[in-house]
Amino acid sequence: MIMGKYKCVIFDCDGVLVDSEALSNGVLADLANVHGANLNLASAIKLFKGGSIEACITKIEHRIGKKLPETFEADYRRISFEKFKTQMQPIEGIKAVLDQLEIPFCVASSGPEEKIRLNLGLTGLLPLFEGRIFSCYTIKTWKPDPAVFLWAAKTMGFTPDECLVIEDSFTGVTAAKAGGFDVFGFTQQDVHNELEGHATKVFNAMDELLPLIHASK
Repeated sequence: MIMGKYKCVIFDCDGVLVDSEALSNGVLADLANVHGANLNLASAIKLFKGGSIEACITKIEHRIGKKLPETFEADYRRISFEKFKTQMQPIEGIKAVLDQLEIPFCVASSGPEEKIRLNLGLTGLLPLFEGRIFSCYTIKTWKPDPAVFLWAAKTMGFTPDECLVIEDSFTGVTAAKAGGFDVFGFTQQDVHNELEGHATKVFNAMDELLPLIHASK
């Protein structure tokens, strides 16, 4: 079956391949609340989703009006990784999408490669992405800068107009568009309706993705 106009698909990781947003943002909220941030899970997801840990720390510090301890990131990594090991699940339907996708694909994420590999490994998806993992930490440039998507596309052997990015955050969609990519927004956890009208197309369940790709001309 012809896959439409795209020759490569670039997936975000958190919230697109693995169901990690509630876990990671819940940890961030809990740690931030110790310092007076007064965040619940919904507000944490809206504030932090799609951002680097550095950007999240800056937002927390602005909210509480003071610097966080130097150990904050290390504490976040330690606690969140422990939660991931016991609670991480793949996004429903993503394995079927990857098994049926007939064009090359890769993952490009704001997270450290260690985190990407851990989460993909815990969900059984890592073998599908070996050698095709692109982390913002490697190039020290984070979304909404499009650099990680441009790096992924070039390494995979394609131009931005030949690639489709799959994102679930406003930050990620903005990055993809800035790089000249079409981007489909996964809205299953888009509780604030940020992606409609911003992404090239939106979809709410993974079983909708392949028909959208097939229909793209």
